[in-house]
Amino acid sequence: MATEDQISLFDTSPAAPAVDATFDRELIPTRASVPIPPGIYASIAQMKPHCDRCQRCGLAAGRTNAVVGAGNLQAPIMIVGEGPGQTEDETGLPFVGRSGELLDKILASVNLVREKDVYICNIVKCRPPDNRVPTMEEAEACKGYLLEQIRLISPKIILLTGATAMRGLVGIKDGITKVRGQWIEKDGRFYMPIFHPAYLLRNPSREKGKPKWLMWQDIQAVRAKLDELLPADNEAAD
Repeated sequence: MATEDQISLFDTSPAAPAVDATFDRELIPTRASVPIPPGIYASIAQMKPHCDRCQRCGLAAGRTNAVVGAGNLQAPIMIVGEGPGQTEDETGLPFVGRSGELLDKILASVNLVREKDVYICNIVKCRPPDNRVPTMEEAEACKGYLLEQIRLISPKIILLTGATAMRGLVGIKDGITKVRGQWIEKDGRFYMPIFHPAYLLRNPSREKGKPKWLMWQDIQAVRAKLDELLPADNEAAD
């Protein structure tokens, strides 16, 4: 249960850090050795052209489209996946196809709507070959973009779908089954590791204790936490 002091952390959005005026932002998409300073982008739209032509890691060579993200730019919930798959690479949109359809159903089960309540992105913006797991170097090269997305969207809750997202944002190296459904408070936000929808498609049983049943418990906890953090919005909706 969050304390009043914890909830008050969300009352004010911090101002963007000052960026050194001498920093050449056009160097960002050229190589991974160039840092992505906090506050360098004023919007996701300003960041997108850099992602579209980024060469910070080798994944750029195989991409059709960079998959930056999609959803409400003021969403209270952010979902962070691993990386784009083939359909995502072709469309430039995250979580489409069967995984995206299942995600929409999971959200709808607790009255959440992707376009209204959620912003979705990935640890890396470009598709790893054969949908392999991104390497640590690839994830690190792209991390600055993701941190800027978190700063700009300023979600209250971040859902981490899979081990790569857990390791990249909260430093957890355990398997997802050990930590899924647990809240991690960091930097004034609440993180929860959850199963990736693709994993649920491979494990369709709804039996108690199975991944789909566990996902139902987790998404209800997410709904309850959101209601706790946004009581005024809920009262207005009533």
